[in-house]
Amino acid sequence: MTTFAISLDAEPNDAPSWLALARRCEAAGFAALLAPDHPGSCASPFVALAAAAAVTERLELGSYVSQGGIREPLLLAADVATLDVVSAGRARLGLGTGHTPAEWEMLGSSRPDVDGRVRRFTAVAEAIRALLAGEEVTVDAPELTHRAARLTEPRPVRERIPFTFGGGNSTLLRWAGAHADVVGLSGLGRTLADGHRHLPRFAAAEVDRQVALVHEGAAGREAPPVLEALVQLVEVTDDAGAAAERLADRFRCSAEDVLATPYVWVGTEDEIRAELVSHGERWGITRFVVREPAFDTAAALLAG
Repeated sequence: MTTFAISLDAEPNDAPSWLALARRCEAAGFAALLAPDHPGSCASPFVALAAAAAVTERLELGSYVSQGGIREPLLLAADVATLDVVSAGRARLGLGTGHTPAEWEMLGSSRPDVDGRVRRFTAVAEAIRALLAGEEVTVDAPELTHRAARLTEPRPVRERIPFTFGGGNSTLLRWAGAHADVVGLSGLGRTLADGHRHLPRFAAAEVDRQVALVHEGAAGREAPPVLEALVQLVEVTDDAGAAAERLADRFRCSAEDVLATPYVWVGTEDEIRAELVSHGERWGITRFVVREPAFDTAAALLAG
């Protein structure tokens, strides 16, 4: 029987409600509390997660996901290591390529093309993992420069911080198959002109393709990465078929795909629970990340 785990993606509005949310997450059985990382438009994930660590004991904590295009490896490694220390070994490392042009522009540069973002991500990911492992890092490349960088203090509690790649680039899905502990699939395609929204890629055939790329990269590994899906919409309803017909045009796929995709939960709680098991059986997707508005539904699924 396939089992599944659920994490919550949220950010603080004030201290009391944030700490209460962290406690509720742990009590409800969520696997992790995750925080978005979009400098300039959301709270600092590591400050928020350190606060959550102080009121929880089991919940894992991480950014979902940090922006590899502008985050510097030494600084990000220090943030993750510090979070691991203050949480007694519960930190996660989440990293993506970045997609929002404003995040580069505010720092005086412009968003690189896809190949440039891929090269930068790979260099940053390898440098952070080496720094967290206690290695000295020297990189001299157009995408990244570090000279004899070493994370002397603080050292993480865990010998190995779990590493999540979040994204859909084909090259990086293969790379993540070979190197990541978790691959987070989001169902999001090309970034639209506003720099924030994306074309959806919810069709089952697209999930098949991305999962195949991960497994292609994982060839030769003892076990492939864990697969995780970011849930974009949750709708509890007694008429899943009608909801799927209504949502199909919005997500540019068929109603059948809406019902099958791991990025949308639609139906009764029992129907959704059965679908989560089905995602594990078909694709090996056994972890899901939901946003705060879906807390109650996700908590009910965990309780059931």
